[in-house]
Amino acid sequence: MNDLRERELDDVDLALLAGLAVDARMTNAQLAARAGVAPSTAHVRLRSLEGRGIVRGYHASVDQARLGRGLQAMIGVTLRAGSRQESIERFAAEIGVLPQVIELFFLSGSDDFQIHVAVADSSELREFVVRHLSAQQTVASTRTSVIFAYQRNAVAASFE
Repeated sequence: MNDLRERELDDVDLALLAGLAVDARMTNAQLAARAGVAPSTAHVRLRSLEGRGIVRGYHASVDQARLGRGLQAMIGVTLRAGSRQESIERFAAEIGVLPQVIELFFLSGSDDFQIHVAVADSSELREFVVRHLSAQQTVASTRTSVIFAYQRNAVAASFE
């Protein structure tokens, strides 16, 4: 079992993570300078963060509008009661792989899922909801909110 000290994040780890959150393509030398450590230390620390599963991958931010998918929406989905665990797993597996889906969130509260989608226009959004959501017997209801604009924060905002 890992020693507790191996699982803790110190200021160097946090500085490396903050740098990657701003720019995942930052060089090791840039990360090291940001964290105030030698490049060899930054390299070892980053590999440790990856090995411990804290850094799970590196992702590109894609401009959906430039791909012809300029309309984005959040769709809340509530599933029908009854055999919920099977319904939840099947729903997530079927919906999560659709090309329109950017992110799929399984939630507590009134919605079982929130789905972030990107589509070409309102007709395609309607088609997505009707064909992939409302047509499923396990779906009790959907609520669609069009996203006018959004900003991705490198660090989550405070709830205070």
